[in-house]
Amino acid sequence: MAKRNRPRRGSLAYKTKKRVSRLHPIISSYPSASGLLGFAGYKAGMIHVVVLDERKNSATKGEEIVLPATVLDCPKLIVIGIKCYKRTAYGNKSSSTIWSENINEYKDLERIMKFKKSNYKKISKIDEKIDDYSDIRLIVITQPRNSGIRKKTPEIFELGIGGNIKEKLSLSKEKLGKEIKISDAFRQGEFIDSISVTKGKGTQGVIKRFGTRRLPRKAKGKRRHIGSLGARTPQRVKWTVPQAGQLGLQNRTEYNKHVLKIGKIPGEINPTSGFKNYGLIKSDYILIKGSVSGPSKRLIKIRKGIRSTKYQPTQIKEIIL
Repeated sequence: MAKRNRPRRGSLAYKTKKRVSRLHPIISSYPSASGLLGFAGYKAGMIHVVVLDERKNSATKGEEIVLPATVLDCPKLIVIGIKCYKRTAYGNKSSSTIWSENINEYKDLERIMKFKKSNYKKISKIDEKIDDYSDIRLIVITQPRNSGIRKKTPEIFELGIGGNIKEKLSLSKEKLGKEIKISDAFRQGEFIDSISVTKGKGTQGVIKRFGTRRLPRKAKGKRRHIGSLGARTPQRVKWTVPQAGQLGLQNRTEYNKHVLKIGKIPGEINPTSGFKNYGLIKSDYILIKGSVSGPSKRLIKIRKGIRSTKYQPTQIKEIIL
């Protein structure tokens, strides 16, 4: 008799499924490009966009098609500091931090951190040790007051910049204490990556959490459970066995998201009553083809595509609100 075989029941993708420690995501790596390598915006909602299909092998080439698009509200970021890293045997380690001289002007920053005079260093100290550094990044804060979200406390995080170490230092000096906007980092038609924290769904069973099959009608006990916790030996439950637990509120990276538009006029994108559960966009925005993980009002980080450098401009005919 032939040996009976079947695929395992339940996907092990993203194992282990664990809650994040904070609501804005972490970008662990950046591509080798020049200039600003990332930005951040608040997820406002989704709309439909009528575009002219210009893809080469598409069946609808030259025709108008309707695409779903996610709207990110992208108020300007403020560069408040520069962080320098040194290469060690254990990877990059933080070496020194330079703060902007006018950092005390941002009153909302007091909600998350306080500064002393001992925290300030002159930027000339970086010039003296430029050869010792392996990486330089910008420290930026968001401006939620300039968005549709009803919030005062800003988020603070690091932003990668490209080029060699001298180019990074030159760019960071130029941007220190100033505002940067979404058009400084990206252009229309570019393919980018979105990094976000997904919706939290609480404790869920094995069917929703891992996609296992429901047990047959004659199963003993319950049906929305797994049939067995494993073999007799080894005498323990292996980590590969699907079990109930926390679902959602996890870091997720989506690659090659197409930028349909970068806009500066909020009126052309705002519905009459604002976006549901968000409100009205008040500053620059970006349209990304398809969905982006996370609920509305959540901070979404975007970076230059790490897997693709394609560029495909799109001609937008109409925005359906």
